[in-house]
Amino acid sequence: MANVNVDWENLGFAYQPITKRYVANYKDGKWGKGELTEDANVVLNECAGILQYCQEVFEGLKAYKTKDGRVVTFRPDMNAKRMIDSAKRLEMPPVSEEMFMEAVDQVVAANKDWIPPYETGGALYLRPYLFATGPVIGVKPSDEYQFRLFGTPVGSYFKNGVKPITICVSDYDRAAPHGTGNIKAGLNYAMSLYPYILAHENGYDENMYLDAATRTYVEETGGANFLFVTKDNKIVTPKSDSILPSITRRSLVSLAEKMGYTVEHRPVKFTELKDFAEAGLCGTAAVICPVGKVVNHGEEICFPSGMEKMGPVLTKLYQELRGIQIGTIEAPEGWIREIK
Repeated sequence: MANVNVDWENLGFAYQPITKRYVANYKDGKWGKGELTEDANVVLNECAGILQYCQEVFEGLKAYKTKDGRVVTFRPDMNAKRMIDSAKRLEMPPVSEEMFMEAVDQVVAANKDWIPPYETGGALYLRPYLFATGPVIGVKPSDEYQFRLFGTPVGSYFKNGVKPITICVSDYDRAAPHGTGNIKAGLNYAMSLYPYILAHENGYDENMYLDAATRTYVEETGGANFLFVTKDNKIVTPKSDSILPSITRRSLVSLAEKMGYTVEHRPVKFTELKDFAEAGLCGTAAVICPVGKVVNHGEEICFPSGMEKMGPVLTKLYQELRGIQIGTIEAPEGWIREIK
């Protein structure tokens, strides 16, 4: 048993170190054997590739306690595959799917006492990440890397009730065409920090980024994909080579189709927004966060679903996916990985 002293009822979304994490090193052209450690600190050479040229990719997923007492993760194989794609794009040696899953299983199993109780709606947030440790001064890929996976207990995203947010159209670009917008790399998020703070200072909750080439099409926010619902209940998700392929979004789309909804994955013009009935952001943290209003330099686009609660179609999708994650609804085959 771990020495756990957590106020489960008042968990937010902040880092809290747990007992053990997973570490593996890449050297001499191959990955060494990974192991668990209690040391939360990373020691780096001052010229490490991560510090000089930002070679780093990461993932985010959660472990849950289900209503019947099991400990599960949601589609970790999808995170493993996406991390492989991200690593290849930044010329990093990918961590195999087997090692990734080993890290998830070992960290969750070793830290079960840190997983919030089912009743709290919380989870153990898992952060796998891969970064360059070898020294480089010329612009080139590093020769050495480290893969780590840690966890931290987090609370329910909607602890105080679901309230739609207001977002603004950003004057900044999140990612360039043919750039790195479709991989989960820290450098993409660094670029979104200044616009994010600016949006908050102006009274908005998030940014809506348009395509960098024409500023005509909706892409995503700094950390989530968009879901739209038409007035005749079609689900629409923006399509672009600069959008991160969200596992939550793909899961919701799959469920929507099984529930009988028509789904369109296509480029979405900003001018279409006024014709949608509902809008939301989707990702690991919230599953779906409803959007009530989009502001474009003073012009307000208010969705009929309003500012009081999530719209009816997105609510059904949210309840279906959350039910699968916490074990109250039967999951499609392969979506839930139980950890003994």
